[in-house]
Amino acid sequence: MPTFAGVNHFALTVTDLDVSERFYTDVLGFFTVLDVGYGRVCMHNPSGFTIALIKHPESSGAPFSELNAGLDHLGLAAADRDELEAWAERLRAHGVSFTPIQDLPLGHHLNFRDPDGIALELQAPSAPYAAALARLRTGEVSDAEVLVIAGQMVGEEFVPRS
Repeated sequence: MPTFAGVNHFALTVTDLDVSERFYTDVLGFFTVLDVGYGRVCMHNPSGFTIALIKHPESSGAPFSELNAGLDHLGLAAADRDELEAWAERLRAHGVSFTPIQDLPLGHHLNFRDPDGIALELQAPSAPYAAALARLRTGEVSDAEVLVIAGQMVGEEFVPRS
């Protein structure tokens, strides 16, 4: 089966390119690498993660809702819970509303929204999840083992899907 190496970029439809660009650069630390008129390409250094911000002329202008088919939220990786605390301070300093950090079996989550209301999350893996991810990256774990490990982390008995 063909494979892929990871996520290359993500494109978001926005209502105001300037406002969105300022949010992703000033708040989240991306920098703009390309302006194509109807869109801006912003990259995070040093990760190389890229977000395209696109203003479609035929857009309805309706606000984002995770309740519609499509994107629920975009999850960004954080190193650990301490880093989430630092992000909470940064969001607060920029006047961005966010939820309290949630501590769950797979990790720690900080949720917030961009200027168009697009749901964003910073997630730092729990120690067991980080260990499982490291093991998965070796490429030596079967799909069946992945299911068992996932069940153990969330405290559920392994039930194969048919």
